[in-house]
Parts: sequence; structure tokens; C-alpha cells
Amino acid sequence: MERRQDIVLGAIFAALGLFAAVKATAYSGASGTYPMVLGLVLAAFGVIVAAKAGLRGRATPRPLTEHTGRVAVTVIVGAGYLALVPILGFYTASALVVLALPVALGFWQPVYLAVTAAVFVAIVWTVFSIVLEKPLPTEFWQTF
Repeated sequence: MERRQDIVLGAIFAALGLFAAVKATAYSGASGTYPMVLGLVLAAFGVIVAAKAGLRGRATPRPLTEHTGRVAVTVIVGAGYLALVPILGFYTASALVVLALPVALGFWQPVYLAVTAAVFVAIVWTVFSIVLEKPLPTEFWQTF
């Protein structure tokens, strides 16, 4: 790994995670706990990346990505996801991206994809509706 890139990136993620954790403390009740934990986990991983690069990183340059096509596909699918969330709703758009991204990257096991999408939506619903007691807005198909 290139030392400088990883130290800077690790520091950016650590700072972003700490910022998110501090901002989450302003949320009332238990609704701030989940984002605060996510922020702290992000900060911890940032520190780990920076520390690992500082201790064992190489100064030799490396390419930014080894699979530029896959990165481009992921960015395009991500942009489509962001565009679809306000139209379809979070759950529907998220299920679609969990199904579409692996297919776009060449993974073709429909049963595995369907199970993964169902488990993902179930976990997200559980976290927001039961744990945080902050249900997400209704889906487009629920408004009919």
C-alpha cells in the first residue's frame, strides 16, 4: 500500500466518523445511538488504516484502482439508486440496488441475490421501525 494515500484517507475517515458521532449525540433519545456507533466504527477503521500504513506501508506508487470498469459500474448504479430513492422509496430502491449491483458486476445466482435482498430489507426495517422507532416514509406502492 502507498503510505501517504492510506494515511490521508484513514485520517479523513477517522475525522468523518468522529464528526458523525459527535453530531449524533444531538439526536434525542435512542435515535442517536445507532448513528453514533456507526460514526465511531468508521473512525476506528480510519485509525486502523492510517496506523497500518504508517507502520508497514510502502512508498511505492500503485494504481488508484485495479478494476476501473467495475468502479464505473458501481458509481453508475449508486447514482441510479440515489435518483430512485425519492421516487420509489428507500426499501424498494435499496432492494433493487442489492439485486442489480451484483448482477451488473457479473454475479448471477438469483436465489442467493433474492435471499440477500430480503435479509437486507428485513434488517433495515428492524433497525428503523423497531430499534430506533423511526419508521421510514411509506413506499410509492403504499400510496395507492
